[in-house]
Amino acid sequence: MKILGLIPARFASTRFPGKPLVDIAGKSMIQRVFEQAKKCGQLDEVVVATDDERILNHVLEFGGNAVMTSTEHQSGTDRCAEVSLQYPDYDVIINIQGDEPFIDPEQIGKVISCFDSPDTQLATLVKKIGSEQELFNPNSPKVIINKNSEAIYFSRLPLPYIRGQEQENWLQHFTFFKHIGIYGYRADILHQATKLPVSSLEKAESLEQLRWIENGYKIKVAETDLETYAIDTPEDIVNLKIW
Repeated sequence: MKILGLIPARFASTRFPGKPLVDIAGKSMIQRVFEQAKKCGQLDEVVVATDDERILNHVLEFGGNAVMTSTEHQSGTDRCAEVSLQYPDYDVIINIQGDEPFIDPEQIGKVISCFDSPDTQLATLVKKIGSEQELFNPNSPKVIINKNSEAIYFSRLPLPYIRGQEQENWLQHFTFFKHIGIYGYRADILHQATKLPVSSLEKAESLEQLRWIENGYKIKVAETDLETYAIDTPEDIVNLKIW
């Protein structure tokens, strides 16, 4: 089984234009993500998928591999699908977030391990929620998981509702999981998924993975106890701790 790691990186972020090229302690964010991904021994190749020549040239300059993609893509998944067509001999595509400069290679490996089963179509990562702040943060999607370690719903609200308990006690009565935004796709499923129209659940929650569930695809889930830190705004750089 050949596995391709793709890092979607676009320049025109609404909240932080040019963030893949922002300097973090002497290295750009995209270089840090690329180098962390390369440490995952299960990936046969790592490629940055970008819509901007500045990012392309920068990646090539530090010795990475990068390809240009359309500027019309609405999601990283769509960008991955375009690039995967250039790598037809790869069985599994791993979508690695380009704004997590300290992603742990172990987390990538956990998603890859989901594809040890030939029945896995899509895969992602979750982490137990340990604080009320995380639980009630609408910017941190929550995941409901079935007995087969498959995601059955994603929501910006804390689900399920714990009847008969005050909200500050919910964590004592149920194990909640938050979504960690790394995806794996079997190559043929990736191409099918990107042809699906936007679904009603996806539109309501603004979470693209609901489109796959609503259309009957199964998302295998691996659990991590490692935290991730995404850079969404310039303020996140100020708060970033280099360790």
